[in-house]
Amino acid sequence: MEILRCNQLTKTYKTGSNQVIALDHVDLSLEKGSFTAIVGASGSGKSTLLHLLGGVDRPTSGNIYIEGTDISTLNMEELAVFRRRKVGLVYQFYNLIPTLNVRKNILLPVLLDGRKPDEARFEQIVNTLGLSDRLSHLPRELSGGQQQRAAIARSLIYQPAILLADEPTGNLDRRNSEETIELLKLSNQRYGQTVLLITHDEKTALMAGRILTLEDGKIVRDEVMS
Repeated sequence: MEILRCNQLTKTYKTGSNQVIALDHVDLSLEKGSFTAIVGASGSGKSTLLHLLGGVDRPTSGNIYIEGTDISTLNMEELAVFRRRKVGLVYQFYNLIPTLNVRKNILLPVLLDGRKPDEARFEQIVNTLGLSDRLSHLPRELSGGQQQRAAIARSLIYQPAILLADEPTGNLDRRNSEETIELLKLSNQRYGQTVLLITHDEKTALMAGRILTLEDGKIVRDEVMS
């Protein structure tokens, strides 16, 4: 079942008198429960695509459908609510709130939405990610790998339609990088979480079920891994 689709997605920027085409009429479809990696050189449009799909930025033209909703037509307030409920975002910088402990950081999207946390799901996620003994700690008291695990837990807590990970291992050493990708795979396999991963590391990309290669704002290769 298709969970995400974008049609003729284009993003252009003006720099002085010049126009830069960051994305050039991209068509993309993702199936529910899939794990897809996007690779490409710096400036190929990877992060631009992720920001558009996550509702962080708006396309110049084209449409983005997530679970049938065209997010490119939503106003800013509607988009913020949709993003909070349907899109999980994981970055290389963990974006944890420094004054909140791990438990509150993980539950923040649910609390901001005025909903009661699902304690059973919370317990399952923190146990799976090995955070159950760190819940009262502040982010500065965690290692980089533990902070990234907390960020992943936060992105999973509200059962988003899609989890978007933008170079999530870029700030980690090799051991923690491998662990982070394994955790994303685990969330895909155990929770059926749809994952779209941006990475410059081909070895990391090979852990996905499908690899898209971007070049000059266009998808130039689409490979399904055996």
